[in-house]
Amino acid sequence: MSSLRIVKGGVCSAKGFRAAGVAAEIKYKGRNDVALVVADEPCAAAAVFTTNKVAAAPVLYDREIVKGGKIQAILANSGCANACTGEQGLKDAKLSALVTAGELGIDPRHVLVASTGVIGRPLPMDRLLAGMKAAAKKLGNTTAHGLAAEKAVMTTDTKPKEACVRTTIGGKTVTVGGMSKGSGMIEPNMATMLGFVTTDAAITPAMLKRALYLAINKSFNRLVVDGDESTNDSVFLLASGKAGNKAITKGGKDFDAFREALEAVCISLARQMATDGEGATKFVTVTVKGARSEQDAARAARAVAKSPLSKTSWFGRDPNWGRVLAAVGYSGADVVDMKAEVFYDKVWAFRRGQVADEAQLKKLEKVLKKDAFEVVVDLHLGQAESSIYTCDFSLDYVHINADYTT
Repeated sequence: MSSLRIVKGGVCSAKGFRAAGVAAEIKYKGRNDVALVVADEPCAAAAVFTTNKVAAAPVLYDREIVKGGKIQAILANSGCANACTGEQGLKDAKLSALVTAGELGIDPRHVLVASTGVIGRPLPMDRLLAGMKAAAKKLGNTTAHGLAAEKAVMTTDTKPKEACVRTTIGGKTVTVGGMSKGSGMIEPNMATMLGFVTTDAAITPAMLKRALYLAINKSFNRLVVDGDESTNDSVFLLASGKAGNKAITKGGKDFDAFREALEAVCISLARQMATDGEGATKFVTVTVKGARSEQDAARAARAVAKSPLSKTSWFGRDPNWGRVLAAVGYSGADVVDMKAEVFYDKVWAFRRGQVADEAQLKKLEKVLKKDAFEVVVDLHLGQAESSIYTCDFSLDYVHINADYTT
């Protein structure tokens, strides 16, 4: 029986971590935009990054640093992505890590950096480093400290995203907590998203990496807002070991308990990002089942979740199931339209060639008036199933992105 418990908290909830967030005027005045997450000692660490071939300087820098398997601090900023900034961008990423290490009195090889914001603009290093030094003086381990750090990495997000769970491993209470940012330019394939997860579990870097990859594939990689992959996507996982459990060095009962807790945090953060998609008015889960393979199920679900026509119909409360089935058809998955069924929640719209009549459409319209619902496509070709978390496309999405750099 699982001992998993959902509790209030975030990136500071696990033992051995502090955080802070301050306003440094990276882009806007009067809002937090520089964050620090710091461990008391070097931690086992793992990270996953964007697969976009145009990767930001922080991603290029961190990919090398995290190979060491030990991290003690993460410096993050919003307002400037430090992407497509060439050699200067890399120098700035490295310098920010070096200065942060000096300020904290730690090894520079144990510092990661993360940025989010507008692409193609250099980091305002004087403001960033001044903000880092101010944040270093405000570090603390309370919920408020974690929330301040979370607010510092938000861009077009309208609300903070935090999650925390506790479980029992080897008779010890283990905490996993985290925060993330992301509202638009999101289709993670490890998109603009950043995730910071901390735990006090004792676990080796190799097993931490394995757990993170498994969790990512059930959470952030099942998230679509608009189908655009960012240049800056990064998810970091740090383990302090302060829970006192026997170190997890291989698969088994303890690893499974940790993986379950990590997945719960990552899934919660992914769902919060879909709910807070730019201009979103509805949270939608797209599930494709009865597929011939898991790959087919995932392809079909992702195609529906990315379809602008489907997403705008959800915003308009229009049960236009034809758009859903059409997206499945071009997804590359095997489909026989006369065998397929389409449901909104449990209300059918299309059943093996039978289409919704006037009375059925009224039932469907009631479903689409809800803030959250599920679109289900049953292909009746096999046993495979996959779900994607997404949202609708509203008029506000266009306005937000039309004015983003101006």
